[in-house]
Order: sequence, then C-alpha cells, then structure tokens
Amino acid sequence: MVTAVAQRLASQRKEIDDTLATFALSPTQLQEVKAKMRVELERGLKKDTHPTASVKMLPTYVYRTPDGTERGKYLALDLGGTNFRVLVVKIRTGMRNSVRMYNKIYAIPLEIMQGTGEELFDHIVQCISDFLDYMGMKNTRLPLGFTFSFPCNQTGIDKGDLVSWTKGFKATDCEGYDVVDMLREAIKRRNEFDLDIVAIVNDTVGTMMTCAYEDPKCQIGLIAGTGSNVCYMEEMKNIELVEGDEGQMCVNTEWGGFGENDNIEDIRTRYDREVDGGSLNPGKQRFEKMTSGMYLGEIVRQILIDLTKRGLLFRGRITERLKTKGIFETNFSTILKDTVRELAPNCKVDFILSEDGSGKGAALITAVIDKYLYAMRFSDETLRDIMARFRREMENGLGGDTNPTATVKMLPTFVRSIPDGSEKGDFIALDLGGSNFRILRVKVSHEKKQTVQMESQIYETPEDIIHGSGSRLFDHVAECLGDFMEKQKIKDKKLPVGFTFSFPCAHSKLDEAVLLTWTKRFKASGVEGMDVVKLLNKAIKKRGVNIMAVVNDTVGTMMTCGFDDQRCEVGIIIGTGTNACYMEELRHIDMVEGDEGRMCINTEWGAFGDDGTLEDIRTEFDREIDRGSLNPGKQLFEKMVSGMYMGELVRLILVKMAKEGLLFEGRITPELLTKGKFETKHVSAIEKSKEGLTKAKEILTRLGVEPSEDDCIAVQHVCAIVSFRSANLIAATLGAILTRLKDNKNSPRLRTTVGIDGSLYKMHPQYSRRLHKTVRRLVPESDVRFLLSESGSGKGAAMVTAWASRLADQTRQIAETLAEFRLTKEQLLEVKKRMRTEIQNGLSKNTQSTATVKMLPTYVRSTPDGTGKRFTARPTQCIFLKIGKDGQ
Repeated sequence: MVTAVAQRLASQRKEIDDTLATFALSPTQLQEVKAKMRVELERGLKKDTHPTASVKMLPTYVYRTPDGTERGKYLALDLGGTNFRVLVVKIRTGMRNSVRMYNKIYAIPLEIMQGTGEELFDHIVQCISDFLDYMGMKNTRLPLGFTFSFPCNQTGIDKGDLVSWTKGFKATDCEGYDVVDMLREAIKRRNEFDLDIVAIVNDTVGTMMTCAYEDPKCQIGLIAGTGSNVCYMEEMKNIELVEGDEGQMCVNTEWGGFGENDNIEDIRTRYDREVDGGSLNPGKQRFEKMTSGMYLGEIVRQILIDLTKRGLLFRGRITERLKTKGIFETNFSTILKDTVRELAPNCKVDFILSEDGSGKGAALITAVIDKYLYAMRFSDETLRDIMARFRREMENGLGGDTNPTATVKMLPTFVRSIPDGSEKGDFIALDLGGSNFRILRVKVSHEKKQTVQMESQIYETPEDIIHGSGSRLFDHVAECLGDFMEKQKIKDKKLPVGFTFSFPCAHSKLDEAVLLTWTKRFKASGVEGMDVVKLLNKAIKKRGVNIMAVVNDTVGTMMTCGFDDQRCEVGIIIGTGTNACYMEELRHIDMVEGDEGRMCINTEWGAFGDDGTLEDIRTEFDREIDRGSLNPGKQLFEKMVSGMYMGELVRLILVKMAKEGLLFEGRITPELLTKGKFETKHVSAIEKSKEGLTKAKEILTRLGVEPSEDDCIAVQHVCAIVSFRSANLIAATLGAILTRLKDNKNSPRLRTTVGIDGSLYKMHPQYSRRLHKTVRRLVPESDVRFLLSESGSGKGAAMVTAWASRLADQTRQIAETLAEFRLTKEQLLEVKKRMRTEIQNGLSKNTQSTATVKMLPTYVRSTPDGTGKRFTARPTQCIFLKIGKDGQ
C-alpha cells in the first residue's frame, strides 16, 4: 500500500515537474533570447525597420543625466499603475546635495482607468488640486515633470503621443494623442491653478535619472514591477529616428512588446497564452506578460488551477479563492542579478534600487532643463496672455487719445489697397534697412499676362556712415543710385522711384515720412524728426528721378506677396529686425480722416514692452542685451526676438553656464567674452538636423573652448530654446493681428495670407515650422497661408509706386479734363465787369428790351422787419433778375 502511494506521489511530482519544465530556460535558450532581443533593439533604432520592430526604441530627448548642480523646487506626477502619485521635490546644492520630497498617493479606480480620456485626466487634475491645497501651493506656479509610464512617441522633451495603453489601462480617445496637451486641457477646464509642463518621461527614464543623481555612472533604468521596461543612454549616431550624430540620448526600449512578431513563441507556454488571451490587449506586450508583476501571479494561478483540475493538487478541489483573478501577488530580485551576471560575464554591473521611484527622476530632468532656460519656455496660456497684451497695445496705438503714450505706434502708411493686377510700368526701388542698401529696377508689363522683371544691385553701407550725419547717409544713397543708373543705362530716363525705408516713420501722405527714431544700430544725426523723402530728394535732385512713395519693409513685403496672392493682408519681417503691418479698417484709425475702406498700418511692434508690459517674461540675459545696446530701454520686444540680438543672447547664456562650470569644463576664452563673436547665423547652423552638432563643434572650437560632445549637445539645446522663444513670441503678436482681422470682418473663421520675409525666418532650419504650428494652435479658428517673399520688399515698393503713379496719372487726366472750367482772376474780373454792364442795361428803359439780364420789377417793396406789423408800402422796390438769352 505504501509503495502504491509512493508511486502515485512520484508520478504526480513527475507530472508537475514536466508541466513546470517549460518555464526552466536553459543557458542556451537564454542566450538565444538575448540574441533575439539584440536584433529587435537594433531594428527599433533603424528608420527602415522601426515600423515593424516589436521593440520600439523610442527617443526620449533626454540628452544627459544629472551632474549634481541641479537645484530648485519642482512638481512631479507619476502615473503608471493603479496608484497615481503627486510630489513636490526640492533640490538643494551645497556642501551636501540633498533632495527633499513631499508626496501623496491617489488611487485610480478601475472605471476611470477604463473610461474616457477626459475622465482620466480630469481625475488626475483633481488629485493635483487636492495635493496643492494640502501643500498650500495653489497660487505657486511651478515647473512640472510628468512621469507617464506608457509607450509614447516623443517629438520633444514636453511632447508625447501615446502609442498604446498597457498595464490594464484602456481609457478611450487617448491613443495617438499628445498626453501633455490632454493634461494641459484638463488643467484649463478646472481653471484653479497654472502649471508649466516642462518634461514628460517614462518611469524607466525617471528611475535612471533618480539613480544617476546618486551615482553618475548610471546609464540604464530598469522597471521590474507592475510592468517591465528598460531605458539606456544610446549613441546619437545609432538613433536613425532623430537627427544628429553627436553625443547620446536616452532611449526608452519599450521591451514589453518583445515577442509580438512571434519570435519567442518557442519559449511561451500555454499558461502564458491563456493569461494573454484573458488580458485587455491580447497579442500585445507578450514579453511583459511573461515577466512583470502584473501577470506573474496570474500565471501561477492558472498553473495551480490546471494542476488541480488534473487531480495533482488540493485533491482536485478548486476553491472560490483560487478562482479569483489577481489573488496571487509577486515578489520576484536575487535571481535577476545572478542571471544577468551569468549572461553578461564581461560586464561589471551594479544594481541600485531607486528608493524614491521615478517621480524624483522626472523632477531632476525638469531641473536640468530649467536651470537657465525655464524662463524662456512659455505655455500656451502665457502666449495667449501676451497675445491679449499686444491686442490692447494695438488698440491704444489706433486711438487718438491713447496713441501719444502707446508703445506700439500703429502708424498709418496711406497705402489703401494691395495690388489688383493692373499695375504696369518701369520703376526704381530703393531699399534701406540694414548695413546693405539695395537698388532695384522693376519692370511690370502686360502682354498675355502680367509679368515682373527685376534687376538689382547691393551696396554696402559702411559703419561710419550709419553712425555719421544724415547728409552723408543720403549722399551715399545718391551716389549708389547714380552708379546703378549708369550701369543700367537709364541716366536720361525719368523713372518713378519707390523708397523702402525700414524705420519707424509718421506719414502724412504716401510721399511724406517723418523719421520717429532710428533702430537696428543706425544713428545718423539730423534725421530724426525730419521728412526723409525731402532729405533724399535734396540728395538725388540732379539724378532726374521722382520719389512717388515711401514704405516700410513690412509694407513692401505685404505688397510683394499681395501681387501673387490678393488675399495677403499682413506683412511680417523676421530678420535683423522685426516688424509687422496689416490692413486695418479706416473707421478704426483715429489719426486719419475718413471711415470708408482700409489702410495699411505699420505696427512698429519692436517697441512692444518699452513701457514695462513684458517685464515678467524678460530674463537677466535680455536685460544685459538691452544695457549694452545703442538704445537702452527701447525696442525691447525686438531685442527678445530678432536676428540682430539672438546670437548675442546665446553667447551670454553660454558665458554664464561656463562660469558656473556647467560647460567647457569652466573654460572661458577671450573670444567667448567678445561681444558679437557668436552670431545668429551660428544659431541657425547649430540647429540644423544632420550636421548641427558638427557645426556646433566647429563654431565653439573657433571660440577656443575645445567642446566635448556633451558641451555641443547642451549648446544646441540652448540655441533651440532661444530661437523657439522668438518663434513663440512672434506667433503671439501675429495671433493678436489675426484675431483683429477676424473681428473686423465679423467672420466665424478667418482665411488670409501672411507675406513674410527676413533672414532669420528664411535661414533658420526650424523657425518657420515652429512659428506656423504655434500660430495655428493660438488662433485655431483661422486658415492662414504663410507666403515667403522671395524677392524681398523692393518689388513691393515698386507695386506701391505703380499704384501711386497710376493715381497721379488719373489725377492729371481729371485735372486736364476740368482745366477749361478753371477761370483766372483776370477772367473773373472781366465777368464781373460784363455783369455790371448787363445789370445797368436791364434797369434802363431804353436798353431793357435788348438786355440779357432783364432786371424785372416784382412790386415786393420790403423784407420782413421782425415786428409782425401789417405790411405797408415803401419806396424801395425789389428787382427780380432774369438772366438768359433774349430774356428767356
């Protein structure tokens, strides 16, 4: 009997062992899994194979781990399972770096996890609100790092489109959308507080950053919990999904998807398949379902049920508890360490437990970014606020009472329409707005269709002339014009001239422009407060040309683009300087008489903020730029956004970071300290996709700082933040103009074209895309076409001149037609004399019959005297003059 029992137990044990044998992977099988994983890692990194790779290798845009200099106070969110954590993290540096954290944990109910996306993010924001109340920080605007532990496609450090939910989440209307935008919208809906979401990171990235703060050698982050995933620092040259070859970037492997292409089917068991089939996402995250804490207990439960059904356990009795899904929990670390060391014998690996989770890591990433550049990053809410401020300044500039104190002057240009296709003629256009002066000959003809031919020449304007006297400046213009006319063989032609003069001017008519103030480094004396057309005419009078119109370069740009697209009603320059014009309703322009039609307004928006309106968003670097300029306190908006100052802004930031030992190992060379050595064209070159980091190294090497790869990446990041700020601020002010146009038209949706020119807009590789995207986000109820002015503003000046010439020609023809109706003084005296004679003839009995002026008696003898008395005859007689041929 005993033998039979022993045999039965041995048989049961063997059957159990055979059942579990499929879970015991041999070293050979583990080496095969390792090799397959390596293949999938490389497939995920390559652009061609990424779409079909099961391991997605998502770029995170985290370029470095903490270096110990981070400090500040940050809010962190940690969403990755059934619990959601909100933290305040305070990072201090000193003799001992320290991180203090305050946090609360909130449950995510199942109905929220599997409800709608709006419900999920509203619940998250409700938890944040409760935490901020708990901390007494409702009115504190903190930078925020968001740990979001699900696969996301990131296009930037603060942008992440959810690829797919995992770990039991199934909230609708989220996959494929930017979760940062969804969080911002939820914050806006609650309307209780404002947060600046600086970074979104995966929990693996947060874990790596947390541990790297303690051990700078940490380059891998591993999560082995509810889910399973890993990230690591990869060489940029190997990440084909991201442009650039220098330095490193953290890659979120999303290795939970390993096996979705069936390449590990040989090691999956029927229990793995059963757990997969009963999950919310069958066929997905197969590796995670074989390894993570969310599923290991369930695999064990399925095995126990199977063995019990087969009579191998619990005498074949399946209890209700055993039937309960999720009853088994997992505590799963020694085996991991031993197996890793066995599979990677040549690698010395230390395992550091992240005691504080990934929330601290999210805060550290935010700290790295925030240290110098946080003040230059704007939320959409801030941009809309700036948009509203600029809209108010526009209205002040248009008002007769408020214009004198307005910073945005809203100058009338007396340009009343865009080209209508009837323009023709031969014109000269002068274009003065920077160190280069351009002269163009523009021929507009009509044959089968309207065509424009242009020939131009550029003349340098030396520094001593820019800063000399006004007479020298305009004499220089006249000399250049004489040279151009000589080369064009048009010395004897009297051609109409259009003058593009790219400085703030008050117009009283189209060919009168009083300079208000010089900008863009010009300081020629004796010109401010004077009519520049008169000054120029005086200099060029012997050239035999006639200035018909003077326009700003923004107006010229709008007219140039309006020639190609008659919907164009806005002109913008984003180059050495920046400015905008647009077509305003005449009834709103108090400085000009008349209510009908429209007129182009030159906003002169470069002075926006000169009254302190933008002090809350200006940085220490902006103030240093201003102090060192030729016109301190003036053109503050232009100094924050234009190409003339952008390179210098970056240089000041780099000097500050180098002084604190964050760049170039603290080396500060004389070249780096020299004003103007870092130019805006360098910013554009460094931000180029492929060769940007190479260019950074070349430029920084010329400055003598011998940059490391990390230095080049950091400098590229600085350039991106500075140029992005410029694009965002321009988008906000342009947004104000677009909403005004929309309101003027009383239209639910605006369709318009913006003509645009300028070296920064044209040469910077990312600028235009950033600007367009932000404008469409800030003014969603508009369809805006951005039209690049390929031929600059000179062609536009010619169009204005053509319009002015046509107007002058029409005026002349009308004058000639009406000339015979104009009488001289002598002719009027002669008429008076003749009339007197005819009156006398009409009064005389002898001549009355032949008189043309009949002078007929009426027998009305007086006019009323105001007494109301009865009429009495008086000696005076009223005479009725009847004038006409033969008395008729």
